[in-house]
Amino acid sequence: MASRDFEILYKETRLNLEPASQSSTVHVRVPPQGAYGRSSSSRSGPSADDEKGYRSKNLATASSIYYRKHNNSPRGFLWRVLDNDTVLSLRVADVCKQQKEAPLILNLRFPTAIRPSCVGFADPEDYDALCVFVVDHSNQLWTITLRPDHFRKRTATEGGLGDACQSYSPPGFGFKHPHRLAVVNPEQLIITMHDGGILKFDRKKGPESNGGSWKETIYNVAGWGQSLRGLVPFQRNQTIKYDKINMEMTAAASTAVTTMGHSDTGFLFTICLDHRMRVWDVRTGQILYTGDILNTRRDPQEVGKWTVDPSQGNLIRILDNTRGQCLVLTYSPAGSGEFKFWKVKANDQGSIHVADCFPDAHLVPPSPSSLDVWTLADFAATQQPGGPELWTMWKNNTSYRVHRLQVQPRDVTDPFGDGWKAVHIENTVPTARASGPWNPTDSAEKWLDLIFFPGRFSKSTLETALAMYEKGLGTYKETNSRVGRSIAESICSVLGSTTTLDRSSTGGADYDQFRNTSETQWMRFWRLLLELDKQRGEALSLVFDPLEGMIWVACADLIAAVRQCSELDSVYHNLPSSEKKNEDVAALVSAGLTFVESFSDSMHQQSRAALRAELYEDSAQSDSERMQLFLDRAGFWPSVTDEDCAQVIDTLGQNYQMVTARLYEDLFDLITATSEANSQELREPFTGFGRRVVVRAVQETIELHWQILFSQLILLVHMEFDIDSEDASPLHSRFEVGSVYRRLIDALRRLEHLRWMAKTELNVSASKSGGSGSSSPALTKRSQDDNNTITALEGLTGHLFGLPESNNIPLLSNITDLVLDLCAPSSTTVLSTWLLQCRLLKLDRPDLALELNPFADQDAFSTYVQGRVFLALRDHDTASFHFRKAAIGLSISIKNLDRHSAGLLDDTEWNLLNSGLPNYYAHIVSLYDRQKAYSYVMEFSRLALQFVQPGNQEIAGIKTEMLSRLFTAATSISHFEEAHSALLSMDDEALQRSYLRKLVEKMCETGQSSELTRLPFAGLQTKVDDMLVDKCRATRDVLNGVPYHQILYAWRISHNDYRGAAAILLDRLQKLRRAGEGDRVNGGTGTGTGTDDALDTHVTRQYLLLINALSCVAPQEAYILEDVLPGDDGDGGGDSGQQKGAGGLVDDDNLESHLEELAKKLDAEAAAARDGGAMQPEEEDEDAALIEKMQKFSTATTARNGQNLPARRFLMLADLRKQYQQELDRIVAIQNNQFGFTAEDDLMDLA
Repeated sequence: MASRDFEILYKETRLNLEPASQSSTVHVRVPPQGAYGRSSSSRSGPSADDEKGYRSKNLATASSIYYRKHNNSPRGFLWRVLDNDTVLSLRVADVCKQQKEAPLILNLRFPTAIRPSCVGFADPEDYDALCVFVVDHSNQLWTITLRPDHFRKRTATEGGLGDACQSYSPPGFGFKHPHRLAVVNPEQLIITMHDGGILKFDRKKGPESNGGSWKETIYNVAGWGQSLRGLVPFQRNQTIKYDKINMEMTAAASTAVTTMGHSDTGFLFTICLDHRMRVWDVRTGQILYTGDILNTRRDPQEVGKWTVDPSQGNLIRILDNTRGQCLVLTYSPAGSGEFKFWKVKANDQGSIHVADCFPDAHLVPPSPSSLDVWTLADFAATQQPGGPELWTMWKNNTSYRVHRLQVQPRDVTDPFGDGWKAVHIENTVPTARASGPWNPTDSAEKWLDLIFFPGRFSKSTLETALAMYEKGLGTYKETNSRVGRSIAESICSVLGSTTTLDRSSTGGADYDQFRNTSETQWMRFWRLLLELDKQRGEALSLVFDPLEGMIWVACADLIAAVRQCSELDSVYHNLPSSEKKNEDVAALVSAGLTFVESFSDSMHQQSRAALRAELYEDSAQSDSERMQLFLDRAGFWPSVTDEDCAQVIDTLGQNYQMVTARLYEDLFDLITATSEANSQELREPFTGFGRRVVVRAVQETIELHWQILFSQLILLVHMEFDIDSEDASPLHSRFEVGSVYRRLIDALRRLEHLRWMAKTELNVSASKSGGSGSSSPALTKRSQDDNNTITALEGLTGHLFGLPESNNIPLLSNITDLVLDLCAPSSTTVLSTWLLQCRLLKLDRPDLALELNPFADQDAFSTYVQGRVFLALRDHDTASFHFRKAAIGLSISIKNLDRHSAGLLDDTEWNLLNSGLPNYYAHIVSLYDRQKAYSYVMEFSRLALQFVQPGNQEIAGIKTEMLSRLFTAATSISHFEEAHSALLSMDDEALQRSYLRKLVEKMCETGQSSELTRLPFAGLQTKVDDMLVDKCRATRDVLNGVPYHQILYAWRISHNDYRGAAAILLDRLQKLRRAGEGDRVNGGTGTGTGTDDALDTHVTRQYLLLINALSCVAPQEAYILEDVLPGDDGDGGGDSGQQKGAGGLVDDDNLESHLEELAKKLDAEAAAARDGGAMQPEEEDEDAALIEKMQKFSTATTARNGQNLPARRFLMLADLRKQYQQELDRIVAIQNNQFGFTAEDDLMDLA
């Protein structure tokens, strides 16, 4: 294509029109006459499986943007005609937000296909609404009134449109065919007909509306007689057949309406098929003016040359100036095409004057190329201080170009001499680097990153391409369901099935063949995607926003915003013909790009790997050493040819004499934001639509700046080491090369950070306006769909996008300034990595937060946040390392602490930071405790306790809390020694007692009785004993569950309390006897057969343990006390009101006398021993102690009887041996079938 050279001052930014969430699209069925429509949130239906179905379902046949004049929230509406002209899709297209956001998309489905040329809108002055007027192919006129809530709340359309939707069948359509619709105001419409006439509709009010909602008035070009003669076939004038209708030459191809400031009348301008412009008085229906649109005299014999095609609906634009005046711009498609400017004056009496502004000048717009056929499809006109500004849109199949011309009306000789400026259309196809052994990632991953880059392809495009690809393979099934699998998984599955890993000729796996085959399949799928996606970019209209000064291109499935080029954009896009002031910078940029373009894919990959090391690794080396290391790592030097070097020298001069410090300063100035507006307060924040424009522009700018700066880094290193001789004046002898190198690295590091944010997608919850709190299944499913998929750049920094205060520059320049500031190394928008990571952690995306770690700072709080990231990923060890590293910095008190964490830390947690090491470690302990990482809870609890100063009352609570957490954590993971130490350190007795019980129970339940007995429990042994006694008393089944009796027995034995050990064995013995364990051999069935020892029962074993324990006690203390339960006989029971001394029962009243007798007996024995010389003083003391204990027992027994507690009795060692023997005799008797009967036993019936 031989393109003409136009200076590029603007560039477009394309946006996907795919909704961010499934629930944001609401389908509303427009009911036929007499019916009511219903609405429903959209669900992903079956995608089109061929190109025709794809075009029908997803590509619009007509699209534009309507801007309201009287109401501004919302103000702009993007409308599209879809699905074989049966759906009118409406959405808000405001960039700036005045009030509440309006995120919903309304898809109005009509019962009959609508006429795309008969869609109009109006903005009522009296109330806030959007009036939609549509004429369908059944000649129904639809009037739909939409309120702002229809675009904000799904509930507004849940019951259908109701009275907001009305239809009318105009009688005038019975013998006339509508062609164009023009809206004068909400109460008045005009529809041009096929015969050149117009049909005016005035809305009826009050009683007049009974016969219909509109009043019709028909006006014709030549009166009724001419119109009726036109119905007779043989008397018709020349016509043009269009859409199966014979159009009269006076029929309007394009229309425009203006009031020129008059409130009681309007003027309809029509460009007719006969190449004439007619001006109608809307009020009277009279034609006020008729003239050729080029103001030339035509040869009557050349009628065909001066004919306008009926499909050309964009041939006239009107710019209102002052009251009674307007500027009309017309375009003639005849020949090469030509514009005309008309100055029109009119008054409210119906007179009008039309004058050619430039009668001697011809404005013939140049096409983008001299070889291809380009058609001017649309144009827009704006009024600038210097004069009218003209924007044109050219089309060639699905390609389009946009040009701009600033008209200079004061220059009479050459008003169009300023020259046409071009808009850079981003139609370059992204390419994937070839795969090879040098690739660090899998081939599929590379392609997925390319295909699923945010905003590149729509989901419907991917699904259709996959279906067509499967059809080509012969594996497609119409009933094939991919429910439960993402589109990425489906693509990988289908393409992966086409490749197999075979063996090579040597017998090993042929990885090269596998890689090449996989690359071929991915490339096929990629080309299919590009062919489908190309159709989405077909331009349909060019729209100018009169308030914001923004130019938009509405495409089949895209919307493109035209914005101002930055200075670096202008240099890059105009490299062959740069401005004089930027010639040297352009030469430097061109040399770098040309030098890197010669690199192979492997060299590119290796150079990028070397750059990643420079971006993310801290280095203590000098600048020269860093550059040398980068050169060695990149390894491109051996592959650089003499021709490559010669090209650089030709551009930059011998020995690169053009390269100076000033030249690099000029380059860095081009990537630095010159406006400080971005640092001001926002006057109007951007809407979700506006934020998407910014994000897409940032994505484009990142790639452009990265390409330029990366090539400059490579070129700088090459030039520095290319000159070896000092006599040749190397770069380092002329300026500080290391400084330039560092600045390039810093700029690339920020671009890499932004690139990650611009390509990473998040799922965030959408605002649910008007939603109820019900938890019904329908609302639950809807809440799952209410997730917006946005980029991390929008989600994390989108609140910073907007129009700043004191800034009146056009929006197309404002967006560029904002984007340039975001990408600049010295940006006023600080990308605080720690804050971004906090937000990601709040969104429960620690995996994404981890990817930001290479960009994190090294200050204390950043290190702490990195620890939180690893903690969320349950990498506790790495998190512990970062928490320790940040400890000192976050323990020092700081005045005016900036408490920003995106909600990750609450006020309580903030109060623990910068308030000493104990508080900091206490905070870390609570973090680990939430995840039940008890070993780390112990670690940081010990650290916190280590720095607690004794006597400091302010942190006394921290000590108690840390001891509590330390004890709980140690107990949970069975670190009982640590728990024991924490327990002994507790000052709160109540808390200590509670935790002591918990520790004892835990150790008993986990079978750690041996460790329990080894722990000293200094000062707490009695409490431990009491707790175990309580557990033994509460135990009913001593054979199952926790063996508290055995544990207490071991506890007392380890503390030399043999009598106490015997006492607890006696309690267990009694419970065994009551459970009937005396008749069970070895705990078995009790049959006594086989090898079972009949005398070996739980009871007999218990007797042996009891006797052994009591045998370890001094003879005079070899007794224990036993509770006497009701029903016990002399051998083990008896009356509760009696005690048994020395193995027998005694009356409680004679207890004192028995004690006296026992004392006398002991005295006598002691006297005899003294006479014999065998009595020692120690034995006398023991006897005295025994008498004292027995007296205390007597007092306790009296008190127990007063409380109705079971009586107690003495059991001496001899008594226990006797009972043991009796138990053995009983078992032997039973084994010998010797059973004893009492009188109370029932007689057995032997009959």
